[in-house]
Amino acid sequence: MSHDVVLIPGDGIGPEITRAMRRVVDATGVSISWHVAEAGAAQIERAGTPLPPETLEAVRTYGVAIKGPVTTPVGTGFRSVNVALRQAFDLYACVRPCRSLPGDGSRYRDVDLVIVRENTEDLYAGIEFEAGAPEVDELAGIVERSGQRAICPGSAISIKPISAEGSRRIVTYAFEYARRAGRRKVTAVHKANIMKATDGLFLRVAREVAAAYPDIAFEDKIVDACCMGLVQDPQQFDVLVLPNLYGDIVSDLCAGLTGGLGMAPGANIGDELAVFEATHGSAPDIAGKDIANPTAEILSAALMLEHLGETEAAGRVRAAVVSVLSEGAQVTADVRRAQTGAAAGAVGTAAFADAVIAHLG
Repeated sequence: MSHDVVLIPGDGIGPEITRAMRRVVDATGVSISWHVAEAGAAQIERAGTPLPPETLEAVRTYGVAIKGPVTTPVGTGFRSVNVALRQAFDLYACVRPCRSLPGDGSRYRDVDLVIVRENTEDLYAGIEFEAGAPEVDELAGIVERSGQRAICPGSAISIKPISAEGSRRIVTYAFEYARRAGRRKVTAVHKANIMKATDGLFLRVAREVAAAYPDIAFEDKIVDACCMGLVQDPQQFDVLVLPNLYGDIVSDLCAGLTGGLGMAPGANIGDELAVFEATHGSAPDIAGKDIANPTAEILSAALMLEHLGETEAAGRVRAAVVSVLSEGAQVTADVRRAQTGAAAGAVGTAAFADAVIAHLG
């Protein structure tokens, strides 16, 4: 069976690591018809947007995509290609496994967590008003009339929507994922002790959903206590389900427990479409130098293969990556430094992919 997949190389190191990933996937023997579509800074001059309409249409048509990193401006400009894709296709579940890998340089071993992050609501939905905008005065008036504390003049405002529907579907997804994967526990992470309306709603819904899954343990954690617990003893956690902003922060923390973002795969899942991606940035300072670590992109492809029903190939890809990292002879400079303290003897992006291909078996 052949599968249609949209490949979005991205910018910065994106083209290099997606090229490596594509070679690994093709070497598994799984038949993929790749449909290349562009996104990133270079598209702004050509199309007026970093996410051209034809790219959106390709994802809509084929239903599965894998992308490289895309540069996101800080503080100004286009919000994010990643956020735009999630919102355009209602990719409400961001799934980020965080598992220890050989030679990842972490002080922890045997970490095996899965972050399930709500992807469409919360502060990360991007409903914002600039300081001085007329809407700020209107909102400030509403707040004052409600009897809550006054908003300081000159403020900018972000709005945090969390719905019962959005909370229910992400928590249900987390429990269904846990059941499919044979996981033992789901932890709902929140700040309901302070955000009683929004996070309080998320927590109430999480408890309701948990009651329908008696075979899976459930607990809830305040987000700051959760972060402390992750650093002290990550093995106490299994599947964590979080609202959007906390999920973004905690998933990076968990990546730091397992070697960093260069090792961290990611999936964005909706009811009808899915987009897979490495979770790190575009690293334009090293673009074109054949030194980027493609591990996260290759492991994201393993998630994609599972989604396509190619579980045997996905397992071979993961096993090959683990073998290459375990041997340590053909690893990129960041991994070599983590293993030995120096980059001497490291290989490039393409050579790492060659080594993974040689270990596919």
